[in-house]
Amino acid sequence: MFAQDYMLKSVSVRGEISNLKKHGSGHIYFSLKDEGALIACVMFAGNAKNLKLELEEGMEAVCAGSVEVYQKDGRYQLYVRDIKKEGRGSLAEEFEKLKEKLAEMGLFAPEYKVPLPKHPKTVGIVTAPTGAAVRDIIQISKRRDPYVQLILYPALVQGESAPESITAGIKALEKYGVDVMIVGRGGGSMEDLWAFNDERVAQAIFDCSIPVISAVGHETDFTIADFVADLRAPTPSAAAELAVDRVADIIEHLDELERRLKRNMQQILADRRRRSVYYENILAKLSPEGRIRACRERAAINLDRLDRNMNMKLTAARHRYAVLLEKMRYISPLKRLGGGYVYASGEDGKGLVSAAELSKGDSIRLRFRDGVVKAEVKESISEEMTDG
Repeated sequence: MFAQDYMLKSVSVRGEISNLKKHGSGHIYFSLKDEGALIACVMFAGNAKNLKLELEEGMEAVCAGSVEVYQKDGRYQLYVRDIKKEGRGSLAEEFEKLKEKLAEMGLFAPEYKVPLPKHPKTVGIVTAPTGAAVRDIIQISKRRDPYVQLILYPALVQGESAPESITAGIKALEKYGVDVMIVGRGGGSMEDLWAFNDERVAQAIFDCSIPVISAVGHETDFTIADFVADLRAPTPSAAAELAVDRVADIIEHLDELERRLKRNMQQILADRRRRSVYYENILAKLSPEGRIRACRERAAINLDRLDRNMNMKLTAARHRYAVLLEKMRYISPLKRLGGGYVYASGEDGKGLVSAAELSKGDSIRLRFRDGVVKAEVKESISEEMTDG
């Protein structure tokens, strides 16, 4: 019936583009919606390559094509051949207006952002109790820190009652006293995530005294909650990694601190030992016993030096004595005795130097080299002696 209806082969539908997905093959999948209706749309690669505009989430457009049945899913959809831009969608305009309003109120100001705590013990989670988001947060948090306590507030994250439910969850976990809070949900279309663009949710996040991490949708999805939160995570999984520290990193850090502390203590002890030895030596020198010992050491050194000096002087004196003795021996009269020379002396032992000192009959002593002869003067003859 759809294939045979001529009117359905060329229709134009005006609406807001939502849930936009561009496939790697070149096909484009999206929905067109207004206040009361929604229709699924597909634009195949052959037509998509001729598009002269860039499709955006929330764009209001007029799509021309045919309505046919997709048999695999058993539903009808619009097969789009051409798209013309009509203007921004109502949701996108509402988003920009609220963003501008809250920015002027200062809700996005960086000075109001609260830093995340280190090593949190309790993590609050405001999200749906079922779904991939909460499972990913729990799995990653427990893997990073098995001891962390997770407090889940099961909130509605889609529909008219969602903003009120999310706001209540934020206030409840703040009152409970968690260390850090994750507020978010999994991916979806702009209208699926719209609860996190509500002013009540934004105000609750801003007023919360506990650091809040927003984790709404995928990396490309941005909501008002992301701008108000203390930190934005691209996905719920990333939020868990930001909120919960790895226990292994903490243990490694503690081990490093322990090693550093031991090294510092060893250095301090070694320094104290060196100073102790130094002061012991000083004390030993300043004590009476030390002073006596020092005096004895100096006396011993002086005595040794005196002994060496005396020995040197004695040696020098012996040398000089030997030289003088040799000289005396050389000039001694006894050295000249012999060869007809004798040493003459009177009875009193005084040497005789002149014949005039003797008279006939005087006794004299004549010392030869090998002995002494006593003689009596028979006659004294005076003669003049000359050199040569």
